[in-house]
Amino acid sequence: MLEAVLAAADDSGRPSLLREVDRVALPQGTWSLTDPARTIAATIGAEGARTYRYELGVSQQEVINEALLAIGRGEAEVILVVGGEARAWEREGGEEVDMESRPPDVTATRPPDFVAPIEISAGIVWPPVQQYALIENALAHHERQGIAAHRQDVAALWARFNQVAQHNPLAAFPRPRSAADIATPGPKNRPLAFPYNKWHVSQWTVDQAAALLFCSAERAQAAGVPTDRWIFPHVALHVSEAVTLTARREMHAWPAMGALGRTAAARLGRPLAELSIAEVYSCFPAAVRVQQRELGLDPDGTPTVTGGMSFAGGPFNNFVLNSTATVAALLRSTPSEQGLITTVSGMLSKPGLAVWSASPPDAGSFVADLAGSPEIDTPSRPVAPPDSPGGPAVVASFTVTYDAADPLRPARTAIVADLPDGTRTAATCDDAAIALSALSESLIGQTVHIVHTSFSL
Repeated sequence: MLEAVLAAADDSGRPSLLREVDRVALPQGTWSLTDPARTIAATIGAEGARTYRYELGVSQQEVINEALLAIGRGEAEVILVVGGEARAWEREGGEEVDMESRPPDVTATRPPDFVAPIEISAGIVWPPVQQYALIENALAHHERQGIAAHRQDVAALWARFNQVAQHNPLAAFPRPRSAADIATPGPKNRPLAFPYNKWHVSQWTVDQAAALLFCSAERAQAAGVPTDRWIFPHVALHVSEAVTLTARREMHAWPAMGALGRTAAARLGRPLAELSIAEVYSCFPAAVRVQQRELGLDPDGTPTVTGGMSFAGGPFNNFVLNSTATVAALLRSTPSEQGLITTVSGMLSKPGLAVWSASPPDAGSFVADLAGSPEIDTPSRPVAPPDSPGGPAVVASFTVTYDAADPLRPARTAIVADLPDGTRTAATCDDAAIALSALSESLIGQTVHIVHTSFSL
């Protein structure tokens, strides 16, 4: 992270600006350090800077928006937002070093209802690939797409992302991969949760970091930052409240992201599909595919300039800083253009969206948390408690996971299903025959019998 901070300072053209930083903010990573922001502040000569740590589950766009708002309100003059991961180094045997043991000055917490208790009891929360596979299969069913055609479309989208990564010098995994390579499970592309294999999902075993420096135009001018380094937020929106996966009436949809897109388009005076630069958050194909539909982007398009989190690399809870830095560099060379960046938090529960440009916005920047706005309302349904007795239920979506000892053998089926009274529930089944059958014949629409969080046909 410190290396990224120094690189950002050099990139600004005025490295001395680091000594004027009065806030250092970090999204929480997989690391267990107490307050790395304080160590960074001390190292760059900004010992008096206040430190902020944002818990997992706080949108990365929210971290950026709070910096923008603090600058606008005059609460801070120079803010550093930085994040990073060293999971590849850790896998190679690296050991954490002792740093600051004091807590940060401010800890921002996530919404309490991040996942539903029934999801936890059914064991479909971690790894999150299960929940995104449930979203993916619900979307395929909604679009009346058969299993084979669906898998082909998903792999084709990811192959296009891979082609972009091949031309990204910072990509962690730029090796060429065809749609067939991505779609076909095997020892080097093990299946994780149907229809996803290893190369469908975010790759977080990377050593990557990014840093962003924020200040007002007046402060940048006074510090002598060359204007060709400036990037302006035109729109920066997020929603800080969460709706759990099982509570959403339609798992294949993300109405809140659609509302952010319409709000942004109205502010910009143009559809988001017209923007030539876009980086849509790409933790899983379902995230991209749902956002394409909600934002009015071409479903056959390739909304990435990095290559996405499977191929460029997906540092945990930090990718939006990377994508913002990448988009900023492109915008500097095309000052008349605008660039779209989106953020996913949780299981498509707290959207974020920003549009940046090297040219200032005519009407000023629009930075807001739209939580509570009528247009953000997500149609929902009641969710069963973990001790619900169950009963007959109709499957709304499903996925299959695999045997830990034999990674290519289907072993467990997870479902989200609707009880006769309209209550949504979740359950699993460890019958390998059912898991195998589900790979060729979707369970969606079938009636199953649920007892607590287990089901049978």
